[in-house]
Amino acid sequence: MSDTSSEIILHNYPQSPVAEKARIAFGIKGLAWRSVEIPRLTPKPMLTKLTGGYRRTPVMQIGADIYCDTQCILRELERRHPLPTFFPTPDAGLMWCLSRWTDGALFDLTVKVILGSAGDGLPQDFAEDRGRLYFGPDWAAGLRAANAALPHLAAQLRAPLHWANDQLSDNRTFLLGKDPAAIDAQLYHMIWFLRGRWDQGPTFLSEFTHLARWEENVSNIGHGTMTGMSPEDAISRAAAHEPVTKPATDPRDPQGLKPGMQVTVSPDLDGGEQPVEGKIVVANSDTVCVLRQDPDIGHVCVHFPRAGYRVDIDDA
Repeated sequence: MSDTSSEIILHNYPQSPVAEKARIAFGIKGLAWRSVEIPRLTPKPMLTKLTGGYRRTPVMQIGADIYCDTQCILRELERRHPLPTFFPTPDAGLMWCLSRWTDGALFDLTVKVILGSAGDGLPQDFAEDRGRLYFGPDWAAGLRAANAALPHLAAQLRAPLHWANDQLSDNRTFLLGKDPAAIDAQLYHMIWFLRGRWDQGPTFLSEFTHLARWEENVSNIGHGTMTGMSPEDAISRAAAHEPVTKPATDPRDPQGLKPGMQVTVSPDLDGGEQPVEGKIVVANSDTVCVLRQDPDIGHVCVHFPRAGYRVDIDDA
């Protein structure tokens, strides 16, 4: 790709299940992209230099626009590359609603099974980092509780997997029919995570025969065309461009957010994460974008989903 302003850069690491969701999304659309490998654990100085503090994986970069959370990533990919679509049926709204479950409660349950089953076998630094992120301030007690409740948690996970298995029982190729959709990537990353990171995962998944066939179909989509990129080159890429997002006002915004307002944005849970500070560029029902300035990069526009994120207005 010669136009570096539109080149897709994904900041990720190979073991990340949520990054796998984005990688499958690239495969669905047959996209070429650059991969910047980031550390699994904080600190992640090259990433947070772009995001202003956001440390979760993955983050997508296009020029000087930075997209946090796969909600934003999939939405922007669909806008820039509408065909083949992530929404091959007239059910886009329903799929977004369902994704809040696959990416929310269902993924949280999967994390509890995987981390809880590992128990004391987790490396201390990894246990502390992920425990704080997913279990809150008293993360050690949360991990112990997940370990003690493992049979219950597995039972809670088994029920929805049967629902998905039933959906596929007519031998359809993907969840909605013959064409892959966003919801395939959004469910697949959880199955990929279970199979690869829980020692009982393959045995647990073995009863879902239709789901296993679908899992292979999704895996065969691949990841598009990936080439590597260094973190330094990604930083230089952002510095060489200006954000392309234009200011926009939503008169119905419940918080009254308008371009130019100083705010902080963070995930809407207590994961011990650093809020991102900046000035509103766009705030609507789906997205909030903030403009920030880094002394080494210049201006970057950082995009977050509205669902699942908290925006606080700076009253100073």
